[in-house]
Amino acid sequence: MKNVLRFIKNWTLPIAMGIGTLAYLLFAYTPQLEDAADFFAPVFDTILPLFMFLILFVTFCKIDFRKLRPVIWHWWLGAVQVLFVGVMMVVALLFGFQGDNLILAEALLTIVICPTAAAAAVVTQKLGGSLEQMTTYTFLSNFITAMLIPVCFPVLEKSAQVTFAAAFMKISSGVCTVLLVPMLLAYIVKHYMHRLHRQIVSIRDLGYYMWACSLMIVTGTTVKNICHSDSSVLFLLLIAFASLVVCIVQFAVGRHIGRLFGHRVEAGQGLGQKNTAFAIWVAHAYLNPLSSVGPGCYILWQNIINSVEIWKYTKKQESKD
Repeated sequence: MKNVLRFIKNWTLPIAMGIGTLAYLLFAYTPQLEDAADFFAPVFDTILPLFMFLILFVTFCKIDFRKLRPVIWHWWLGAVQVLFVGVMMVVALLFGFQGDNLILAEALLTIVICPTAAAAAVVTQKLGGSLEQMTTYTFLSNFITAMLIPVCFPVLEKSAQVTFAAAFMKISSGVCTVLLVPMLLAYIVKHYMHRLHRQIVSIRDLGYYMWACSLMIVTGTTVKNICHSDSSVLFLLLIAFASLVVCIVQFAVGRHIGRLFGHRVEAGQGLGQKNTAFAIWVAHAYLNPLSSVGPGCYILWQNIINSVEIWKYTKKQESKD
């Protein structure tokens, strides 16, 4: 039993994704569960934002708010994010991509242009990194994304009717809801509700396991989008493979930059772990909806990498103990 619990603890994220996948397939292809699937679909759509709010609230309760300030590696990572987006745009425009090639380019662009996931702070904390530096870069990454999308999307997708002001306000409002509100609430609890704060921080890895629950829902939604896609299996596999390559490159480059400044974990998460839910949304809203398969597959790859890193870190800590 002890070994089973250790296995579940070390591989929580892949297990969560597996449960999400099996749950969707079970409800989708079992006629007797059709009514239940119709009932739970809107429930999960409502629960997911609530999960993200609570996850960040619990995580921010552990922040030292005096340490929320930009540092040098933040600016390097921001520059790399802009560089990756620029390379994708130049390649797509230079070769005049159309059809499936354009969809593939859009799928990869949504991955590199979307901001750092708010939940990256949860993984960073799990890996022993600086929660404050990760949170600060998350804000910076969202601002960069808000500036890039209105510039890039109309150029790449002529039908993308997105103005700079509209896109900037939409993204900014999302950032405020997802990041600022739970942070403000956590600040109030930490400084004025000490008993509640002690109870929250005393539960080890609470935010991490809540995030695993939300990952089940996100994975099920991703599998649904892939199953309902009209494209060929070969093309879907191509998007999946390309998103894997981008995922490895972003984690590797981020970790390399972070190593130069003594923050390998934080920088790797900052550039590698993306807000794929946001990427899927902007793909549906402004680009070819099929391009959302790219960030959908990225969910799988980034969480496999996260799981391996957490397993290695846990094993290292156990050997020290």
